[in-house]
Amino acid sequence: MRYEYLHPRDELVLTMQRIYRYKMTTTSGGNLSILDENGDMWITPTGVDKGTLTPNDIVCVRADGRVEGLHQPSSEYPFHKAIYAVRRDLRAVVHAHPMALVAFSIAHKVPDTRLFHQAWRSNGTVAFAPYGTPGSEDLGNKIAQKYAEGFDSVILENHGVCCGGATLQDAFQKFETLEVCCKVLIKAHTIGEPKYLTDQQLQLQSKSDSPIESFEYDPTMMTIREKDLRNQLCKFVERGYRQGLLTTTTGTFSARIDSEKFLITPYPLDRHSVLPEELVMIRKGKKEFGKHPSRAVFSHQAIYDAQPTVGAVINACPINAMAFAVCHRTIDTYTIPESYVFVREVGLLPFETVFNDLATLTRALTPQSPATVLCNNGVMVAGESVLAAFDKLEVLEHSAEAVLDAQPIGGHVAMSQQIIDDLIETFHLGRPSSQPAVPRARRKPRSR
Repeated sequence: MRYEYLHPRDELVLTMQRIYRYKMTTTSGGNLSILDENGDMWITPTGVDKGTLTPNDIVCVRADGRVEGLHQPSSEYPFHKAIYAVRRDLRAVVHAHPMALVAFSIAHKVPDTRLFHQAWRSNGTVAFAPYGTPGSEDLGNKIAQKYAEGFDSVILENHGVCCGGATLQDAFQKFETLEVCCKVLIKAHTIGEPKYLTDQQLQLQSKSDSPIESFEYDPTMMTIREKDLRNQLCKFVERGYRQGLLTTTTGTFSARIDSEKFLITPYPLDRHSVLPEELVMIRKGKKEFGKHPSRAVFSHQAIYDAQPTVGAVINACPINAMAFAVCHRTIDTYTIPESYVFVREVGLLPFETVFNDLATLTRALTPQSPATVLCNNGVMVAGESVLAAFDKLEVLEHSAEAVLDAQPIGGHVAMSQQIIDDLIETFHLGRPSSQPAVPRARRKPRSR
């Protein structure tokens, strides 16, 4: 969706719907605003159900202070106004009370966004503003002071979070990414100590921005298979976002067309809504003219070149799997039969692998070992089709969540090697040559 074509009132409603639908605020909580080119502020109203908000509910506060609309502006209007006054580069503000960020707010802590590169890229260092009475000038001044110091994301003491951006979608992406960062940190602490990216590792991301040669593409020559794959990818990207497997800013999908070509999601991309025509074709290492593929394009290309039976590849940062990624731990699939049958043995690769060691990546991610954890970079899965790869991603995330949820009740009991051997024989799985016959450091079954 091209949000820049929307009227502010429509964009505010659509964005609030996303925030409410994904349980990042309550019926009465949170407020959004956009400052337009005339200096007028469009802002959500006070006392209106966020779940049924319509464009007619949006309030306009003109540059001269006149209020136009059916309602009064949000009670937090003072801090929106104060932020815009000190930061002329910001044109939108998001404030809400998502659960993980509120947890940090009431613990009087700020998350370290060096947990994964997108969190750092989106938010940088996060500030903490001392408590102020909601709706007061005092609160506005305390928040504005942090923005004046150069911060874009501010945790509010016992109150939630506030994120500013050049556009509303920019502010929303910071907000959503920061909430994911907090959720991952909370989950990670149930299994170990999270590890953070170094300056060198953060700089590796720029290697993914290398230019790619282009070729002229004629859409009139599109085959039925390509049309089908374009639509499949779009449906599964949107589905993945709905299920929390992706965020607005994280996640790459690709699908092989034939031995020379594959489709991949573009960069940048809002995973909430992607259109078939936005996907990028890669042919013999070159991209469609005028389009920009995901920065994961080189790793996907390497897998297709090395594994001819792989039909689709997905990178994702789902919250539970990410907890293992930031603790540098693999995900145990000796949990239920479905987990082992669909995902097999899960690998664990250093953060740097996808940037400078693609040979190791292609040896680790195979049809026999279709999933791997990337330290501080999520997970990567491969399948013979888009559906198969997506299924593996779902199973992997569900397995991770089950293991994490088992920790407070005594920890999970892994299936025995005898059960695994039976599954291998029953489903004709074979044993991955790159994996040990007996997984290391696995929890032993309890005596009964």
